[in-house]
Amino acid sequence: MKFIWDEFVRNPIWFYLLLVNLYTFGLMGYDKRQAIHHKWRVPEANLLFISSIGGGAGGLLASRLFHHKTQKKKFFVSFMIGIILGCLLILFYH
Repeated sequence: MKFIWDEFVRNPIWFYLLLVNLYTFGLMGYDKRQAIHHKWRVPEANLLFISSIGGGAGGLLASRLFHHKTQKKKFFVSFMIGIILGCLLILFYH
């Protein structure tokens, strides 16, 4: 546990990626719940943006877990961009 904490303190990229992926996961779950209840939805542009700035893993996991936005190719592409961006951030700033 100490190693994980030291890594977060030493390199905030890990903390950023954790937060953005948790946020994306929660936002996708919220949007799915809103869709089921026919209420106000999160705009697709917001979901695409947050997933492409590093939240791709959280978005992909939420997509599979909640069966949400699975048929839309642009979401899969956005998730992959976010995952690649996260990997590049870790690679160059670790």
